[in-house]
Amino acid sequence: MAYDTDDFERDVIERSRTLPVLVDFWAEWCGPCKVLGPVLEKLAGEQSDRWALAKLDTEAFPHISARYGIRSIPNVKLFVDGEVVDEFVGALPEPAVVQWLSKAIPSRYRAQLADARQMLDEGGAGPALELLRPIVAAEPDNHEALVLTARAVLPDDPVKASTLVERVTLGSPHYDEAEAVRALRSSFAKADDPGLLPDSPVREAYLQALRDARAGDFEAALEGLIDVVRRDRRYDDDGARKGCIAIFNLLGNDHELTRRSRSALSRALF
Repeated sequence: MAYDTDDFERDVIERSRTLPVLVDFWAEWCGPCKVLGPVLEKLAGEQSDRWALAKLDTEAFPHISARYGIRSIPNVKLFVDGEVVDEFVGALPEPAVVQWLSKAIPSRYRAQLADARQMLDEGGAGPALELLRPIVAAEPDNHEALVLTARAVLPDDPVKASTLVERVTLGSPHYDEAEAVRALRSSFAKADDPGLLPDSPVREAYLQALRDARAGDFEAALEGLIDVVRRDRRYDDDGARKGCIAIFNLLGNDHELTRRSRSALSRALF
């Protein structure tokens, strides 16, 4: 068959460094494999610019099957940069496979998205937005591109930012970032209309922290919000803590500021 491989290292491991490779682990005796196989081949032909298909006969290559823990077939694994990044087992119907692919296949723009994220981390919203616009135009359902674009426009247009992430729903790997955008939009509305907030000794400090967040100075914003948590945890329905969590989700767990500020928030809470 056209997609069968007899050189796993060449056709899967090496090729996946330039194009995602979907491996269909199958066998001639497997009935469900014969149902799923044509579906994968059809989609591979339609989406050849996004990913490649390789079919591996588990009977012919038991050592490779063992290497990847194949215990039930059909077993489909997605390889990117030589590693398995996602998989499913069983003969899914075509619509389910299409849905799975839409989430599993990484964007062809992943390098540019990484650059845009770094620009945003460094305060370069303008350059990031220029990089992101053509990606969103080419891939309007690219959740990472949508949340990064929302992050770039959030300070100047919170409503537009919130609209951009409407399609990023529960189940998306970027859902937490989308929720952060929605939460910060609500917080920024209070900064624009301080009358929405009750009187309190922490009111001005809280407002200043929200303004710092809107200006993109997340370090100052987190310091201010954590101070409010320390002084009055319940103010604005626990708004300061929620604001911290929103910023953490926007920046990501691996961001240095997130790691440092989480510890400070924990100390303020307990």
